[in-house]
Amino acid sequence: MFGISWTEFLVILLVAICVVPAKYWPEVARFFARVFKYIRNLVWQITDFTESVQQRIELEKPIDDLLENATKEVFVSRKTTKKKQTKVAKKK
Repeated sequence: MFGISWTEFLVILLVAICVVPAKYWPEVARFFARVFKYIRNLVWQITDFTESVQQRIELEKPIDDLLENATKEVFVSRKTTKKKQTKVAKKK
């Protein structure tokens, strides 16, 4: 979790319990609950956004493939017509 192992987290928690007086524990717990809720909501928003972007990209892939194939067909047909025109011009 953020590069902190469980043992380091437990040591930090024990030090915090020793330093913070008992009468402030409920306030500290509420504060951390709000922080974790905010972080969780932020992660969900980021996840939803990345999923929507991924869906848009997947929808655009067929269009990109269609455009790519169409342009390839145009270039291939143009090359073949140029070759035919050069062959006809050489025969004359």
